[in-house]
Amino acid sequence: MSETQEDLSALNFEGALKRLEEIVRKLESGDVPLDQSIELYSEGEKLRGLCQQRLEAAQAKIERITLDRDGKPQATAPFDAD
Repeated sequence: MSETQEDLSALNFEGALKRLEEIVRKLESGDVPLDQSIELYSEGEKLRGLCQQRLEAAQAKIERITLDRDGKPQATAPFDAD
């Protein structure tokens, strides 16, 4: 089953990851004809990109809580992965 780009963009992160895992299992099984393997790989690449975008968007929304000298929450600051 091949989904269109519109169908892919409607998936949430968990749905896209689940579909990507299904594709990987099928490709790793070695039981998929070459043409279908190419289609699955293409779909998987789109899903990988979608998951990456969703992760980056979520990371941008995460805020880190800053504490004062007494260890009490003081404010929030943007998340810094470093």
